[in-house]
Amino acid sequence: MLTAIVLIIIGGLLLYFGAEWLIAGGAGLGLLLGLSPLVVGLTIVAFGTSAPELVVSVSSALRGQGDIAAGNVVGSNICNIGLILGLAAWISPVRVQPQLLRRDLPLMMGACVLLAIFLWGGYVARWQGALLFLALIVYVSWSVIAARRDPSVALEDPDEALEKAPKSMAKCIGLALLGLIVLVGGSQLFVEGAVRLARLFGMSEAVIGLTIVAIGTSLPELAATVVAATKGQSGIALGNVVGSNLFNVLSIIGITSLITPLEAKGITHFDLIIMMIFALALWPLAWTGARFNRQEGFALTTGYVAYIAWLVVSTVN
Repeated sequence: MLTAIVLIIIGGLLLYFGAEWLIAGGAGLGLLLGLSPLVVGLTIVAFGTSAPELVVSVSSALRGQGDIAAGNVVGSNICNIGLILGLAAWISPVRVQPQLLRRDLPLMMGACVLLAIFLWGGYVARWQGALLFLALIVYVSWSVIAARRDPSVALEDPDEALEKAPKSMAKCIGLALLGLIVLVGGSQLFVEGAVRLARLFGMSEAVIGLTIVAIGTSLPELAATVVAATKGQSGIALGNVVGSNLFNVLSIIGITSLITPLEAKGITHFDLIIMMIFALALWPLAWTGARFNRQEGFALTTGYVAYIAWLVVSTVN
């Protein structure tokens, strides 16, 4: 068991630093190529923050472990809403920006429902992956156009990533390549450790994907959100959660199933229903006072803990 835990910890650290280096190198490269900071934030930075989930899912799918690949996305979407947004609201009430209610939140809910429909039969075909990836291109293009007209609609705040970006072309390329290599290596260790742990405790790959892998790949977002909330900046949490969930469905499932058809028989209808409930619950909660209060945050977190507990108990039994 110790070996499995060490692999997960080392793999998780490599995923974190790999993503940081990839974002910094990619952001610097984008700026040197003449892209505006806004476009870099909505494309390179946004994709980079989803890099850990992407490489873990692609790596798992290529190894024939589709349950981990799909469980990572389904579990991350539930974790983002139940744990990350819930904790943020618990620490400090989360403001709801009007544009999120009009555009991004309905799109995120629609993407989660579409993912549930695709995974209902336990299989995502290449044409379905292509459809999701096409939707991603349309969404990013739309976001860039909308943000050019009104910069306040941007979901990501690229300032920190741009500050870390090197100014030399060679350094940018080297850092981006190093980040990519570290990401791939970290994903291999992380998935290997998760699979070993699953076998040790008799857990299915689907459950390990929905829990350990999903939480592990969401730790950077969790840490950043908690720090922001303690500083009274929890308003960014909802935008990041909505954007992350959209990217999880459109880019991770889309790209992964484009590379290889995704078979995930272990993801149950119950898991998909829970994901849709969490996603759809954001709509009425967001309309109540245009913010998520502490009671609503507590309800989200409690619901998430109950779901994880049910997964563990059902596996043990």
